[in-house]
Amino acid sequence: MTAVATLVTAQAAPQRIVSAIPAVTEILFAIGAGPQVVGVGSYDRCPAEVEDLARVGGLIDPDIEAILALEPDLVVPYATQRDLISQLESARIPLLLYEHGSLGDVLTTILALGRRTRRSAQAERVARGIEQNLAAIGTALTDRPRPRTLLVIAREPNSLRNLFASGGVGFQHDMLVLAGGENVLAGTSTRAAQVTTETILQLAPDVVLEVRAGDTMTEAEIAREAAVWQTLPSLPAVREGRVVFLAGSDLVIPGPRIASAVARFARALHPDAPGLGQ
Repeated sequence: MTAVATLVTAQAAPQRIVSAIPAVTEILFAIGAGPQVVGVGSYDRCPAEVEDLARVGGLIDPDIEAILALEPDLVVPYATQRDLISQLESARIPLLLYEHGSLGDVLTTILALGRRTRRSAQAERVARGIEQNLAAIGTALTDRPRPRTLLVIAREPNSLRNLFASGGVGFQHDMLVLAGGENVLAGTSTRAAQVTTETILQLAPDVVLEVRAGDTMTEAEIAREAAVWQTLPSLPAVREGRVVFLAGSDLVIPGPRIASAVARFARALHPDAPGLGQ
């Protein structure tokens, strides 16, 4: 469940916002609050306007001095950044905590940020647009079979060692289900699970879908990483040539681009389904 809660109340709409979380930064710009953002995280890259803003560290290394120097009237930290939250509370900085959970929590966060920035109408439009796009994907996939899918979110390059896949909870699991797939790890209660090659063979997925946070993968990179899976020739996904690679930050950031990311998943799982766009 997303933890979104104002810790220090400020009555006026904030004019100097600091966001160190990529999803929050994207949401703020999507609802029209971008001009009020004065500081972003070290790994924020979208939209392009963030390149000109001050950097204030990231999830594990927030720079409290850089944040305070920006004189913010609202900071949106991640709920687990307890030291940062304590220091900002002591400095009487208004806060709105953020924590991503399910895909539905993306909409909750959009609406909460809309209320806090006094941009509720814009936030409603963004949230409803996401809902409509997700509904359209569901309609396009009506009555189609659901391939059993292993959603790989990390592993060692050129190896199947230290492989992590989406577990049975979290926004990436939800994305996979909405995209018309059946998560082979749906029975687990974690967002990510480390799995061995032996476990993968036992799970026998029809599709292996690998996501990469980088914006692109070259054809040579895809060929090299796909060859790694040939060490498991009996795996249905390998046997049927259904090891698919997708790259892009939209696949790993639960923000306003989430519907287009689900559509990308859906096209990978159901390449012959009409109505999924390009």
